[in-house]
Amino acid sequence: MASTPESEGRLMQPARTVLRHRWPLRLMHWINLACMLALVGSGLQIFNAHPALYWGEASHFDTPLLAMESVRGADGKGQGVTRLGNATYDTTGLFGVSANAEGRNVRRGFPEWATIPGPRSLALGRRWHFFFAWAWVINGICYLAWSLASRHLRDDLAMRRRDWREVPRSVLDHLRFRHPQGSEALRYNPLQKLAYLGVIFVLTPLVLLTGLSMSPQLDSVMSGFIALVGGRQSARTLHFVAMSLFVLFTLVHVLMVVYAGPINEMRSMITGRFRVRGEQGGAAHAE
Repeated sequence: MASTPESEGRLMQPARTVLRHRWPLRLMHWINLACMLALVGSGLQIFNAHPALYWGEASHFDTPLLAMESVRGADGKGQGVTRLGNATYDTTGLFGVSANAEGRNVRRGFPEWATIPGPRSLALGRRWHFFFAWAWVINGICYLAWSLASRHLRDDLAMRRRDWREVPRSVLDHLRFRHPQGSEALRYNPLQKLAYLGVIFVLTPLVLLTGLSMSPQLDSVMSGFIALVGGRQSARTLHFVAMSLFVLFTLVHVLMVVYAGPINEMRSMITGRFRVRGEQGGAAHAE
């Protein structure tokens, strides 16, 4: 992309260091990442005990929404097949049939490298999942309390009239891979705000409610929610979808970090210090 006089002038200005993220936010960010990695890996381990999804109260084995299966191929070897509705796909090596640590193809939904712990163990997968689920919830409560007390939620994430007006431009900027410069890089753009608010107030409650509703011990407490979503198998499917959206959000987040400048972005999330060129001002504190 060709440079403009404005961008060239900005690059000629001396860079300054600002405090972009305070230490509680940085700490909770990395705790959240560790918990999410453990939750996804152990969740896939639990899913592998029965790698199929259904809608309703019961498991209709003949008509799953999604199923990862192993069938015998024409050569007599196991072949991984993924069924998505009425469509089937050969996913040997990834879903249905994949190599274990010894390099031998085995029957399993998700591959061993994607699950925690790696070898098939439903009991250990559940222990990992429940432990890190509580750690994730406690960290989330601390984040929400800190965000309210420090006004991070109100000052940095809340959508204002200006943000709603800038949504179309923000979409175009992302499509054109245009990254904000100067003081604009110090504040969340409208799409970032919507993404974070969606994760905090939509995805997180959904994954918590659907996770709790799969526990037989909570039938009497969660019966209304289970009936609302159509049954326990529906809750399991929604839980899987919510997890997939969390993974998608994380991948997009990492791609945006790489695109915006990984060294500068990572430094700001580890030390809090962010190097910026351009006009003075912005929400962060200059050092």
